[in-house]
Amino acid sequence: MQDRCNSKCFRVCGWAVKEPVGLLIAAARRRMKRAVTERLRGHGLTAQQFWALINIDEADGSSLGEIAERLRMDAPAASRAVTQLLRRKLVRAEGDSSDRRRLRLRVTAAARSKLPPLRLLAAELRGAAVHGLTAHEEDALRMLLRKIIANLDAMVGP
Repeated sequence: MQDRCNSKCFRVCGWAVKEPVGLLIAAARRRMKRAVTERLRGHGLTAQQFWALINIDEADGSSLGEIAERLRMDAPAASRAVTQLLRRKLVRAEGDSSDRRRLRLRVTAAARSKLPPLRLLAAELRGAAVHGLTAHEEDALRMLLRKIIANLDAMVGP
């Protein structure tokens, strides 16, 4: 009896095994990080700093926690990235008038002058990741990735 796969397979002990989803996700992540890193040369930002800055720009006045949630980063990683942006005076933290414990993050004038090519880069990277997918496929991919994230969060916690 011949076993078949409809997608890419490899053999384990003579059996055709489908390429693991986790392996594909990890490969996509590595390629995205490499694309970001290569295109950020000359901008003086790490990938995490870049995405944090882009998200602070897009969600003006967000808190650190909100940025971490948008980026699906843990709070310490988001804090490290934002701290570097604060040190470089690309972002400023302002008090929240409705909650004195919360700081709101905003891009500075210095960052605004650097943002146009970074916005284009963000759009290029986001577009490249879904190039060739229909709107329906893109929506389905997002839904499926959210399910995978929820499955793994249920296993180990967010």
